[in-house]
Amino acid sequence: MERRVALKNMAVALGGLMSLPAWADGWNKASVASLPPFLTPAQDALLADIVETIIPATDTPGAKALGVHSFIQKMVADCYEKSVQDNVTKGLATVESLAKQTAGKPFGSLDETQRIALLKQLEQAIDADQKSFYRLVKSLTIQGYMTSEYVMTNITKYEMVPGRYHGCVPVAAKALTDKK
Repeated sequence: MERRVALKNMAVALGGLMSLPAWADGWNKASVASLPPFLTPAQDALLADIVETIIPATDTPGAKALGVHSFIQKMVADCYEKSVQDNVTKGLATVESLAKQTAGKPFGSLDETQRIALLKQLEQAIDADQKSFYRLVKSLTIQGYMTSEYVMTNITKYEMVPGRYHGCVPVAAKALTDKK
């Protein structure tokens, strides 16, 4: 390596090390948190009712109890474009209006069979926006539920990689001498 190249590389490394503390000092939980929620409290409650309909509570907690609706809201706010966010808010309004049209009351007041029928109606809708809204909410509900701390520790018994090591069967000394 030439002396000039080595000096240049050392200068770049030193400059990087000097600027690192200034960069690392500038962030905290609040600055790296997601954007403010884009749903109103009423829309958030409606989303909670929808995810609870998709994965209801049985002998294990349902999606609402695990906070999957908050997971969905964070994922949509942080990871999807504005058009998808708008489609989610529009989809929530559609769910509420369909509930009032078919049953005459809000989605949260419907019984389980009425809720399931309404969500099936969205799943089989001709309108592409309604279909994409339901598919997105359903897939994020499943993802959020299956990756929740409760499910990963109590149901699937998740272990960090590389997991446990189960060695082979102990080798007897006689088996080693027999092969020679």
